[in-house]
Order: sequence, then C-alpha cells, then structure tokens
Amino acid sequence: MKAIRWILLLVVLLAAALAAFWTLRSRGPVRLTTGYQAVLLSNGSVYYGKLEALGSSYPVLRDVFYVPVGVDPNTKQTSSVLIPRGKEWHGPDYMILNARYILLVEPVTRGSRVAERIAKAPK
Repeated sequence: MKAIRWILLLVVLLAAALAAFWTLRSRGPVRLTTGYQAVLLSNGSVYYGKLEALGSSYPVLRDVFYVPVGVDPNTKQTSSVLIPRGKEWHGPDYMILNARYILLVEPVTRGSRVAERIAKAPK
C-alpha cells in the first residue's frame, strides 16, 4: 500500500514536470518590440543595442553602446556618457553573449534619454 502511494506520487510529479517543460518550450522565441534593448549582465555591466536570438544560448548584440561611469578626481562628481562600442583596439562591431550571464533585458523606449543619445550618436 505504501509503495503504491510512492509510485503514484512519482508519476504525478513526473507528469507535472513534463507538462511544465512542454508549456515553456511551446511558447516560441521571445519577440522584441523596440529597436534597442538594455541588457544587464551578471557582472553589473549594462549594454544597449539591438539584441538578436534572445532565447538561444548565445544571443548577439549589435550596434552596441555602453555608459562608463567616470569620477572627476578634483570635484568627485560622476559623469556618464553614452559611448558606441567599436572604438576599442580590436574594433568590435557586435557582441556574442553567453545567455547564462544575462540577468534581464528591457526595452529602450522611444523618447527615453538613452534613445535620444543613441539617435544623436555618430554612426
């Protein structure tokens, strides 16, 4: 009698796990509805760009911008400027991200300060 309860419980748990797996799998790829997205990585870095293949193991971020925070040693004031990637020595034109390290993705909405600065950035 006790063994039958354990088997029944195991079957129910297995059925629930399979149902959850198929439900999550059947949702399909994530659709991004804005031109640019903010991507927060687990190391605290935030990049802005056009995210492709979200939901895959290695999404790609193109047309990438970031905001380094600088501190003026004299005034102790912080400054932040939106900088396009690609000016580095190796001249990257995109980033391949490991999806494990993406904490969140948010839309960059039209009219936001980031969207305005991206629009004004030299191409």
